[in-house]
Amino acid sequence: MAKLDRKILGLFVLILAISAVISVTLLKNPIKIDTEPEDVEVTVYNSDLGVIKEYRTKFLNKGPNDVLYEDVASMIDPTSVRLKSLNGEINILEQNFQYDLVSSEKILKKYIDKDISVYQIYGDKKELITGKLLSFSGGQLVIQDNEGKIQILSSNNFLLPKLPEGLITKPTLEWLLESSDDRNHTLELSYMTSGMSWKADYVVVTNKDDDRLDLNGWVTVTNNAGTTFKDASLKLVAGDVNRVQAGGAYDESLRYRAEKALPSMSQFAEESLFEYHMYDLQRKTTLRNNEQKQISLLSSKDVGVEKEYVYDDIKYWWWYGSGWSDTGEKKINVMLNFENSKENNLGIPLPKGIVRVFKKDSEGKLQFIGEDSIDHTPKDETIRLFTGQAFDIIGQRKQMDFNKLPGYYEYVWEVTLKNHKEEDITVTVIERTGGDWGIIEENYKHTKESNNKITWRVPVKADGESKLTYTIRYKI
Repeated sequence: MAKLDRKILGLFVLILAISAVISVTLLKNPIKIDTEPEDVEVTVYNSDLGVIKEYRTKFLNKGPNDVLYEDVASMIDPTSVRLKSLNGEINILEQNFQYDLVSSEKILKKYIDKDISVYQIYGDKKELITGKLLSFSGGQLVIQDNEGKIQILSSNNFLLPKLPEGLITKPTLEWLLESSDDRNHTLELSYMTSGMSWKADYVVVTNKDDDRLDLNGWVTVTNNAGTTFKDASLKLVAGDVNRVQAGGAYDESLRYRAEKALPSMSQFAEESLFEYHMYDLQRKTTLRNNEQKQISLLSSKDVGVEKEYVYDDIKYWWWYGSGWSDTGEKKINVMLNFENSKENNLGIPLPKGIVRVFKKDSEGKLQFIGEDSIDHTPKDETIRLFTGQAFDIIGQRKQMDFNKLPGYYEYVWEVTLKNHKEEDITVTVIERTGGDWGIIEENYKHTKESNNKITWRVPVKADGESKLTYTIRYKI
């Protein structure tokens, strides 16, 4: 009985030894996953951030596996990596990100004190010199040849026996993981990477009377992440997403509501994503490394717009006191205002970007007339574009009187507006103010936008002039 127990124990030890040998052999021969992904999803944010999700199938042995996963972005955030099997169980024990890519400098550094061969070319002759590499700098190598002589060579033609250990040709993730059984696993890899961003640009074309416009939007996606994403599903997230500077994992708790494709967005479906908006490209596209790609975002025609002339010479409010002096500013700003509403042929959450405005000249050719930037703009909000300053309209503000009376100051102002155009216009005059104030007299009715802003709408005839006069009183 004792002999039988010893035989069983010996057999058990032999099995363990064989298993250990097999495991070591497997770990010495890592499983390389270098095939093209079967599917790729790329989500790009405004702020130097991309979230990648891709799927590849690979056979894994039961037990420990050393897995090399190639072609990930070189700008990857390793702390955000998440790997799972969709059709089996795996347990990740270790993870390494290998990014020490091959270069001539790194190769030579690893060959210090080792033998290399260098070709020296003299005219039509070529000489092979073999020896120990002592140092290299600025393209010059110091070699001790087989006779012990020191030679300083300048050459980019090397003959090396093999690629030094630790250098790789592609950014690679390495895992030590356990598989519950022998099977083909469909692996889902997700991670965050920097080097990716997108921005929106808009082109506006106004009609002859500047009361209707056509709006076209484009997105420019930049990929400097360090790899190419072929035939990827592309999503763009617009909004101010908070990120911790030290980095962190992608939060999959950001859920989104159902898609709602809008008629004027020919290629994208827009949807809500947490407190942001996401634009989902309705086809696959390839994002090559170190490339900018432009994609049409939207097209809306016959949008109602108002051209507004604004005289705003007091840019910031300050307490007047008795030391007030005239500003002397005479420029009239030109604004294009339109509602981002469905009734106005829009009603689309518009991501921030630059808006360039064009108009046809007498020959029917488009001419550039100004540009402005917009922030992320929800539907049913007003967009105000500052396009430039009017050539034929002049404004001038004058202080006509000042009185210091018991308990208050009193100012009398006159704003002269001159219209040299051949059409009637209306100018919005803005007064920046504050404190405890009141309008005592005025020849046009004011609108109190806030305690710090007063406006008047002053009509001015063609080739004519109008004067706005008002008295404002401040309590001391």
